[in-house]
Amino acid sequence: MRFWKMNGAGNDFVILNNLEEHLPPDCLPQVARTLCHRQLSIGADGLMVVDAPTEGGDYKMRFFNSDGSVGEMCGNGARCICRYGYETGLAGERQTVETTAGIVTGQRIDQRRYRIRLNDPTTVRLDEWVEVDGVRYPCSYVELGDPGIPHAVVPYHDLRHADEQELRELGRAIRWYPGFPKGANVNFYELTGEDQLFERTFERGVEDFTYACGTGTGSVVTVLTLQGKVTGQGVRASMTGGELVVDAHRVHSRIERLYLTGPTNIVCKGEVTDEELRL
Repeated sequence: MRFWKMNGAGNDFVILNNLEEHLPPDCLPQVARTLCHRQLSIGADGLMVVDAPTEGGDYKMRFFNSDGSVGEMCGNGARCICRYGYETGLAGERQTVETTAGIVTGQRIDQRRYRIRLNDPTTVRLDEWVEVDGVRYPCSYVELGDPGIPHAVVPYHDLRHADEQELRELGRAIRWYPGFPKGANVNFYELTGEDQLFERTFERGVEDFTYACGTGTGSVVTVLTLQGKVTGQGVRASMTGGELVVDAHRVHSRIERLYLTGPTNIVCKGEVTDEELRL
């Protein structure tokens, strides 16, 4: 079984081509749990499986978190898989990718940079609160696509110097907050300049911080654009794994087009020989 490993701003993925491997869908969660384990196998935040299109796209992207749960979509994963699609001949410089959350379009900028149109925001609730251990935290809630990818957007003062364990415990509590029926990816952010922010994400399905989150960054910029705190054009988000750029096109009180641009990296290509993998 052949694989690629890629990362986008530090968000890393194992990619399998099921047009060639023909793995049954019911085994894919186990494949994700096995191959994404960092100590016992290749290691990654998630597994992406290329499959045959059913809605007129160039191909279908199936996404699984490292715990084997199905993810609706992954922004950095989509950018990486667009590079995979281009370099393996599945699609051209512009491509259409089918995801569980809906169609995602991608564009090659240069050898390593790719831009995608994220799924449109379908739910946006601004200026709410969550309560954790008797403390109220300002929080907005965003879902991208349908079914929606859920994100809690939480401002956090002096985020770069936050206590790691305290932030992790808060992220875990908000991730499971009862007001979010599907749970949520928790995107902590701090504005650092004009159209600039720093972000950290506690990711659902990974159950820890990841180096980057593309849909989360899009959700943060959606909230800040609607609140008038950023322009929505060329907003730069720094995170542990690098920098992403988001363009959010506002029409009245809605974001109608949301784009994510950033780097990709092909880490390695090879053959899976994991003897613990039982198919």
